Parts: sequence; C-alpha cells; structure tokens
Amino acid sequence: MFGPLIDWYLGTLDRGGYLLIGLLMAVESSIVPLPSELVIPPAAYLAHTQGTFHIGGIIVAGTLGSWAGAAVMYWMSRIAGRPFVLRYGKYFLVSPQKVEGAERWASRFGAFGIFAARLLPVVRHLIGIPAGIVRMDFKVYSLYTLLGSALWTAVLCWLGVKMGQDKQLMQGELHRITLWLAGILAVLGALYYLLVHRYMKTNPR
Repeated sequence: MFGPLIDWYLGTLDRGGYLLIGLLMAVESSIVPLPSELVIPPAAYLAHTQGTFHIGGIIVAGTLGSWAGAAVMYWMSRIAGRPFVLRYGKYFLVSPQKVEGAERWASRFGAFGIFAARLLPVVRHLIGIPAGIVRMDFKVYSLYTLLGSALWTAVLCWLGVKMGQDKQLMQGELHRITLWLAGILAVLGALYYLLVHRYMKTNPR
C-alpha cells in the first residue's frame, strides 16, 4: 500500500531537499495521518548510500517541521477552544473520542507527555489539541516538542542508515523498503497498544 507513495517520494526528494522533508514532517504533526516512518528513513537511506543529504540536516529539517505542524495544532486548538474542536473536529478527521482520549493522555502524563507523545503513533499528532485547549505555556510545549521530535527523527535516521546497509537494497531491490517500514510500523503498533491505547480508552484500567 505504501509502494506508490514511496516511489513518488524517492523521485521527488532530490528536488525537494530538506524543505520537502520539513514540510512533510509538518503535515505528519498535524491532523493528517502521514507516517513519519515514510519520510525520514528514505532520506537517511539516500544520505548513507548516495551522500545526497547529511544526517544532521535531516534531523534538523524533520525536527523543525514537526515543531511547526505541532505549533499549528496547538494554536488552532487554543484559539478555537474545546467546544469548537469537539463539534467540528470530526470534519478534519479528529473525532470527539480522539480529542477526549488525547486529553486523558495529557492529564495522565502532564508536560512530559508532550515529549513522550512525539515517540508514539496516533497520540503524536493529537497531543497539541489538549495542550492548546488548556493553554499550556507555549515555550514549555515547544521545548518538549522539539526534544521529542529530535529524538524520534534521529531514531528514524538510524533505521534509514540500517536500511542502507541491507545488501539486497544496495543491489536495487527497493521494494524491500516496504518490508522495513512494515516491520517499523508493527513495532510502533505494539507500543501504541501497550502505552497509548489503554490510556485513551473511555475507562482506562
């Protein structure tokens, strides 16, 4: 299912460069469910195999892009308020159940939850909503967002480099990227179930 998107991204990445990486990571941090696992590892793979990019540049672009998208979510929620988000969020793929689940997550983990959320699926692109609604200090929100995003981007870069060390990939079997990503998503799915799902349920145990 990711094949066409990966093909487009790899074909566009050389021209789009760091700006494209940053823009896609900004989208990933918004309400659009674009996995960062599709953005960073291929760029790191090219950095390792072709020297097209620098790993440090990818981490900076990914981190700033993630912060930008998260900042937009924060300010939209802060300005619009909880009633607006609950009423109209469903038109932007954010159901009341997701908002309430993110609020439970934020209530459970506090400011540190902003950092942890950057490392976990689903809650990653929702955490800005409760943070904005409760008017969390934007500097605190930004700090934890930047730290978590930098760590997550660095982890994805490491995975991309490991992909570049796959001999079959080096021989041109790029379809194996899909296998790598499937494995990454499987691990993240398990982490989501263990660390996020139970706290976002209506009656967490």
